Parts: sequence; structure tokens; C-alpha cells
Amino acid sequence: MIYAICNPTAGNGRGRTIGVQIEAALKGKKLPCRMLLTKAPGHATLLARQACAQGADTVLSIGGDGTALEVARGMLNAESALGIIPAGTGNDFVKTLGVPKHPEQALEFILSHPARKTDVGEINGRMFLNEIGTGFDVSVLDWAARAKRYCHGLLPYLYGVLQTLFRFRSVPITYSLDGGKSVTRDAFVVGVANGGMIGGGIPIAPEAKADDGLLEVVVVDKIQSRHLISRLIGLMQGKILTFPETHYCRASSVSFSTPNMRVNIDGEIVPEKEVVARVLPGALMIHR
Repeated sequence: MIYAICNPTAGNGRGRTIGVQIEAALKGKKLPCRMLLTKAPGHATLLARQACAQGADTVLSIGGDGTALEVARGMLNAESALGIIPAGTGNDFVKTLGVPKHPEQALEFILSHPARKTDVGEINGRMFLNEIGTGFDVSVLDWAARAKRYCHGLLPYLYGVLQTLFRFRSVPITYSLDGGKSVTRDAFVVGVANGGMIGGGIPIAPEAKADDGLLEVVVVDKIQSRHLISRLIGLMQGKILTFPETHYCRASSVSFSTPNMRVNIDGEIVPEKEVVARVLPGALMIHR
């Protein structure tokens, strides 16, 4: 039995349209399916938990990264498998999984690829799927939120990147890896990634794999003004790990903090005094 959890408001209303398409496609294949619509933030987690309890073979998330995260939180360590149909604005985690961006192609991909154990992350006791960070990516999301009123797709995030590069400078970030010695840097960004993309396709951790049992930790020191344009081009080309300002490693756990910290958790910005994050290897079954 397939349960489909659809966020009708995702992608500025595209979620509802795509949900109808996916339901029709499943019925056309004569596959038993139950379509469920979310009604409020957090509702998808409850629906996913109920679907797993009722013996769902696969639970489809129809929405963006936020919807996928909510559904996944209701499926942690369950036998049911998650399938993600991209219907949001950024749709970043599916890029790491290799899921096609076209909804019906994504459905075919899910139906033809068996579920495999996949890593997830945990931040201060809460699960994340794709990436957490502070500094640059929080500023990008702030600016992108303003631009989404006027444009869609990758454009709001590109606008956010441009605004951030020329307005945001750096913050003092203290971090440690796997319980080791703390390091403080005047940093542009610290990102802790399970997936490789943020902001609609910006490769913040281009070597990320969601099944290696580790998190990618990317810390970029303050960037001098004369290098901003070249770093922007390099960022979009997936060359962030080659920047002289970049410190990169893999770790199973990481902690970090900065004054008045706001943290991006899969696209949602929340205030945190300190972050303690770790990987949960193979904790979720996903079609990929």
C-alpha cells in the first residue's frame, strides 16, 4: 500500500496540482494508494507516523524539502520506505538522491528503485535530512524569502546569494569535530551536510553522500571583497572545496556556536544558542 502525503501549498500551490497528477498516475497503474493532504506545519509528521503504523510499504512526500523532512521525521527507523516527489521551490535533497525533478519521472524512479538504508542527521535532538548551517546560508534564505514574491525556482536563491556576498561579511564561529578541540574562526559560513545542495542547487558540499555514515563539514573563512565575484562563480561551479578560505572534513558529530546564532535546518531558520549535530547512519529507508 502506498500512502502519499501532499503539501498543497508547496511551490506556491504546485503541490496540489502535482498531488493530483501523482494520484492519477498511481491509479492508472492500478496501485493501491491513499492520498493525504497536510493542513498545518508538523501535520506531515503525524500522517507519516500513522501511515507506518498502518503498514504502508511506501510513503510518498509530495512537496519541498520542508515537507520531505516532516514526513521523514515520522518514519525514522520504520520499515516503511520514503519516496520523494519534488514539488517545492528548492528541492535540494532529491538532487543528492538522484531523483528526477519532473514529478511523474520521479514517481517512475521511485517505483523502479528499491529502498536503501540512508543516513540522516540530528541537530539538538531533532532530525534533519539535507543540511544545517549558519552565516552565509541563513542570509541567503532571508533574502530569497523576499524575492519569492516576485520570482520562482532558482532565481530567489541566486538573488539571495548576490545580496549576501556583497552585504554579509563574517561572524566568529567556534566549532569542534567528534568531540575534539574547539577552533574559532572569523567565518563566512559553517555548513554541516548530509546532502550536497542548498538554495535550489548550490553545491555547498559537492562530495556529500547520504550513505557513508558521515557528515560533510564545510567552514569558509572571511572572503576579501576583491575575491567575491570569483568565489561566487566558483561556488556555482561546485568548486567551494578548492577555495583557499575553505576548511573541509568529514565527521560523525560536530558542534558549533556564534553570538545571536540563527541556524538553517533544511530551509527553516531557527534560533539556537549552540548546535550539537551528529549523523544517524542508515536510519531511514529511501527509494534512491
